[in-house]
Order: sequence, then C-alpha cells, then structure tokens
Amino acid sequence: MTQHHAPGSEQPLILTIPGLDNSGPAHWQSIWEAERTDTVRADLGMWDRPHRNSWVTKLNDAISRADRPVILAAHSLGCLAVAWWAALETQPFGQPVAGALLVAPPEVDAAGPETRIAAFGPAPKLLLPFPSVVIASSNDPYISIGRAHGLAKYWGSHFVDAGAHGHLNAESGLGRFALAETWLETLIQLTGSRGESAGTATGAFAQLHAGQSARSGQALFS
Repeated sequence: MTQHHAPGSEQPLILTIPGLDNSGPAHWQSIWEAERTDTVRADLGMWDRPHRNSWVTKLNDAISRADRPVILAAHSLGCLAVAWWAALETQPFGQPVAGALLVAPPEVDAAGPETRIAAFGPAPKLLLPFPSVVIASSNDPYISIGRAHGLAKYWGSHFVDAGAHGHLNAESGLGRFALAETWLETLIQLTGSRGESAGTATGAFAQLHAGQSARSGQALFS
C-alpha cells in the first residue's frame, strides 16, 4: 500500500508519467525533467508493451518513495495509469498525491488505432481523490474532444481544450508546453489544501481555475 505523508507545506515532487513508447528528448515531459529541479520521471518500464497492473505497481512504488507531496504530470496512456492507480489505491483526498495534470488521455473504451493500449480499458469512471486538470486537443487521433471531455467529467477534472495540436506530444511542436505548465503551477499552489476536507480543497481549486480559465486559450508554446 502507498505510504501516506502527514499534511504539510513541503514543495511537491512532480512525477512525469509518459505513455506508450515513452517520451523522447523533444517531448514536453523530458524538457520539464531537464529544466525543472522539482521534476523526475516515473520509470514504469515495458514502454512498448505496457501491462496495466505492472504500470500501476511501478507508479505506486514511485509515489511511495517520495518524501513529500506528489503531483503527477501524465501524458497519453500515462493518464490511464494514474486513473487505475487512483481506483486501486483509494488514497485519502489530496495525500500523498496532491494533484494530477492529465494530458491527451487516449480512448480505451472502444477499439482504436493502437491495439497495445486496449488492456487499459474500460477507463475507470470515478472521481479522482485529488485536484486534476485534463488537457486535450481537438484533433487528437487517439480520442475525440467529446470523449476526452467525458473522461474529465468522470474524473472530476477541470477540462482544457488546447486547440488543434494533435496528440500534444513531441510531434506537436509544443516545446515545454507553456499552457500545461501554467496549469501545473496552479496545482502546485493547491498543495496547501492537503489535509483539508475534499470539499474545501475542491472549492479552492474551483476558485483558482476560474481565474485561470480565461488564459486557457493563450499561447501553448514556450
């Protein structure tokens, strides 16, 4: 089981969680790892042949090793690993995972262009036990914008339409993906809500993202 840390004011650890085939050097996750001192990758292994339970176990190990609150920054299939971890671990609200940024979750409830991710379906349909943001592209080849919005509703996540930028990966040419990093910083601000009630923390998140939502359509690039 995951080790739960007592509420506090520690700066969070940002764990990046890539998707299928890992994230290369031009991917925004890799850029964050190189340029941010608070960010490291969760090595889930089996990147080309992912196994749901193995990924969840590896993610749980990475979270358990952290000595401070954790914010998850997931891309693609990594978002489903986060959702499955939340479904299987049932942590208290906001600890040890204090928030999650979920970028470009793929469709796993129906057959799609990538058969290697099918075993992660159906996607968990539950409220995540931490504040979260789903960012999706309107022309992602792996999911429709409507389905991505639907996942955000199931997970209780704030939803951001990033426009037509493909799968929001290295091929999208996003650099360090300023839009996503803005929302990451919003989640970091919320780490002080750990230990409060779910309603209080969610209310604080609502106040913050109400102020941020007008910015969601601004420049994506660094």
